[in-house]
Parts: sequence; C-alpha cells; structure tokens
Amino acid sequence: MQIVRTIVWVLILLAILTFSFFNWESVEVTLWDNLVLETRIPALVIIAFLLGLVPMWLYHRSVQWSLNRRIRSLENSVKSNALSQRHEPAPAPSPAATTPPAVDKPVESTAKSGDILRPSDGGSE
Repeated sequence: MQIVRTIVWVLILLAILTFSFFNWESVEVTLWDNLVLETRIPALVIIAFLLGLVPMWLYHRSVQWSLNRRIRSLENSVKSNALSQRHEPAPAPSPAATTPPAVDKPVESTAKSGDILRPSDGGSE
C-alpha cells in the first residue's frame, strides 16, 4: 500500500511540475478592493491545492488518532479480562469441611423442652 501512495504522490508532483513549466506567467489576483497580489500561476495552483488538502488531512489524522486510542483501550480491556479469568481464585472449601466458629463465652444454661427461641437484640440480659 505504501508503494501505491508513493506512486500517486510522484504522479501529482510530475503533473504540478509539467503544469508549472508550461504556465509560468504572472497574474494579478484582486483579494479586496485595494489589495492586489501579483504572483505566478503555479504558485496559485499549489496554494489552492494545499488549502483544500491540509484541512482534510488534519481531520483524517484526528479521526485516525481517536480510533487508534479506542482500539488500544478495547484491546487493553480484553487483555486484562483474559488475564483475570486465567488467574481465577481456587474454589472455596465446602461448608461441611469447615469447623463451627468458637463460642466466646460458655453457655450458662441448657435449653429445656418448653423454652421459646427469640431473636437476640445484641444486648446482654
């Protein structure tokens, strides 16, 4: 693709040089009522070409830059997601294999058959 781009630019340069060789004449360009620019025709053509090319080239580069940033961001998120899935933690042991937690203070009385279970409010009775 680089060779095609180079060939196109060489052809444009040859066309401008050929045009310049055959049209090397002075012209007067009136910019405003009292402002007149005397220049050669090839300079006028090159300036007009650059005035059309440069803004579109700058726009193209800015869009390309923002799309490349977006692509890099998406690639990094996919890479980090793949790495996090690759290093998943080991599964937790089953509840049957664990021992019950130790009781802080011993039970003072045992439950009787007529006792009613009530939720504790966290305070001591």
